[in-house]
Amino acid sequence: MKFKRVVLKISGEALAGGKHTGYDFDFVTSVVQAVKKCMAEGVQVGIVIGGGNFWRGVKDGAGHVERVSADRMGMLATCMNCLAVADVFRQNGVPASVQTSVDIQGVGERYDTLKSIRLLEEGNVVLFAGGTGLPFVSTDTAVVLRALETHSDAILLAKNIDAVYSADPRKDPSAIRFSEISYGEVLERRLQVMDSTATSMAMDNNIPSVVFALADPENICRVLNGEKLGTLVTV
Repeated sequence: MKFKRVVLKISGEALAGGKHTGYDFDFVTSVVQAVKKCMAEGVQVGIVIGGGNFWRGVKDGAGHVERVSADRMGMLATCMNCLAVADVFRQNGVPASVQTSVDIQGVGERYDTLKSIRLLEEGNVVLFAGGTGLPFVSTDTAVVLRALETHSDAILLAKNIDAVYSADPRKDPSAIRFSEISYGEVLERRLQVMDSTATSMAMDNNIPSVVFALADPENICRVLNGEKLGTLVTV
């Protein structure tokens, strides 16, 4: 395997599949089984999940809910997703731990860096819920922060699109597809890889990211096996 420890970012919308809200548990199970296969090869996996299948703070709350409250609602949506996915992991024989960035009794343990690392080393998948616990940043920032804190080798960004493009290829057929790009160019071009806070943090701390499509969950294994898939984003 190319990386020993990674943090995988999954969008909430991906969990919903074609339903666009809630869960497509057939798809969730296929993602879990792909991660399980990689873990059997010795990869340690942490996961950050977005909340878009229930609530996207800035987008859904605009004009109706104050930004801080809207973002906190998004954090709660990520907790729901982590609980659901953790349960599917357990049903598939994989020990799973939910760690939250905010105190929610009964949902998960309060995030602890050293405990997270120990759990990963012991063969648990660790789901990081609640984003960073702070408003005004997205779960993109959470995935970079958790990857850095747990000394992960890379960030895997499993998206609804198969790579980084110069524009939205669904709207612009002339969009250029990148097999490799720097964080600096991502910021300069204002490409929608991660939010700018997360991109700057990843760049400043020299941690690579791989952007690829989650439509086929086996892509997770392909990336970890070192296949040239999607886009590699580096310093």
